[in-house]
Amino acid sequence: MSTSSTSYEAFRQFLKSAKHIATLCGAGLSAESGIPTFRGEGGWWRTFEATQLATPSAFKANPSRVWEFYHYRRELVLKKQPNNAHKALMDFENKILSQTPQNQTFTVITQNVDGLSSNLKNLIEMHGSLFRTRCTKCGDIDKNYNSPICEGLKGTENLNLDSNIPIEQLPSCTKCGGLLRPDVVWFNEKLDPNIIDKIHEELDRCDLLLVIGTSGTVYPAAGYANYVNLRGGKVAVFNIEDTGDADFKFIGPCGETLPKALEV
Repeated sequence: MSTSSTSYEAFRQFLKSAKHIATLCGAGLSAESGIPTFRGEGGWWRTFEATQLATPSAFKANPSRVWEFYHYRRELVLKKQPNNAHKALMDFENKILSQTPQNQTFTVITQNVDGLSSNLKNLIEMHGSLFRTRCTKCGDIDKNYNSPICEGLKGTENLNLDSNIPIEQLPSCTKCGGLLRPDVVWFNEKLDPNIIDKIHEELDRCDLLLVIGTSGTVYPAAGYANYVNLRGGKVAVFNIEDTGDADFKFIGPCGETLPKALEV
């Protein structure tokens, strides 16, 4: 991978011949929709670093604060729309699914929890979703797009201080009444083994991996491009900044480079 091609024409030629195309998406995909990446500059909420709040121990110590953070994020995302890069992935998937016979596969693996790719049919959400809840008591998982998610959190997205909401006023399970938590993978938690298996199935057959809007620093996802390469597959990177080796490299806003590369 010592030399990268920046030719859209060369990429499109390879794209046409690829049989199993997968994408790995990171926060940069949604940044153009106005969603903070919670890394680097945008990584603060009130006086906390986002990484301090997205942990099981933070939730155990202060469920109200963690729920206020996730409520803020939910309310923010509910006002946002998929951008041109999200739309390009949807259009490309439709193009593949409308082939007769269908001689290519297309799977999107996302590290994002914002749900902006949820209209895709072949989607693997590595880190869960802001719009699903999991009961800490009975384990029930449910979709939830309510705004606000519960009355106790209403308006807290505009505050700069903790509200210290009592547990009984936080989101609760409709089945057993237990305390709900966001169904996302927090720091210090393991990824769902079924999801890891699904991802490995895709990577084991992938001959073209598109890496979109991710810095490639968080494992295990950071190792996926190398894995595909070692198997003889090609890697194309779409990012706002150069993140190192790739067979194809398109630097710039994903909302501009992706639709052009995929011809949608």
